[in-house]
Amino acid sequence: MDNAIKVLVVEDESKLARFMELELEHEGYEVVLAEDGRTAIDKYFEEEPDIVLLDLMLPQLNGLEVCRRIRKESADVPIIMITAKGETMDKIAGLDSGADDYMTKPFVVEELFARIRAAMRRKTDKPDDNKNLLVLKNLTIDVARHIVKLDNNEIELTKREFELLVYLVKNKNIVISREQILNKVWGYDYIGETNVVDVYIRYLRTKIDDKYGVKLIHTIRGVGYFAKDED
Repeated sequence: MDNAIKVLVVEDESKLARFMELELEHEGYEVVLAEDGRTAIDKYFEEEPDIVLLDLMLPQLNGLEVCRRIRKESADVPIIMITAKGETMDKIAGLDSGADDYMTKPFVVEELFARIRAAMRRKTDKPDDNKNLLVLKNLTIDVARHIVKLDNNEIELTKREFELLVYLVKNKNIVISREQILNKVWGYDYIGETNVVDVYIRYLRTKIDDKYGVKLIHTIRGVGYFAKDED
């Protein structure tokens, strides 16, 4: 198992944790378990896992806080949040805290494997993006340093907002459908509501267009969105 992908499973339900451990090990993954939020953070820094499966409702520290603390130290490790809560706002809170994906219990283990594969592909498919400085009118994106500026104003974005903005700007003046955005930014194996794209477009507009009085992100009703570089 020297070359096995190491998975940190953070789950306080012992039976479910054991089930996930056995299924993942059967698929060839190396598994590290943590049953509460504080242990999860300790295990993350001790074990340096390749991916984290993180429950939302945990003793001591909840999954959102665990996710935020991991993200402060590592922007690259994929985090899939797994929880009994399925409401849209819970999903958005998980993604906003830095999670890459979201699954609701109960889940089919094959779907979990698919999402792990998708998350690992996204992690390895990023090298070319990290060399680019992207420009859209007076907006600049330093992809390697994860910095967005409008003129001299630095704009704070979540990981998902940043990835969405990068995709739009890399394809500026091209109308992109919701399905294309979901496939590229959320991954081909994403299973969820397509309106998550609309929600995140609204987040970007609030933080950029509305706040600074510009019009960079445009909608073609019934078709999709695009970042406009032309007057």
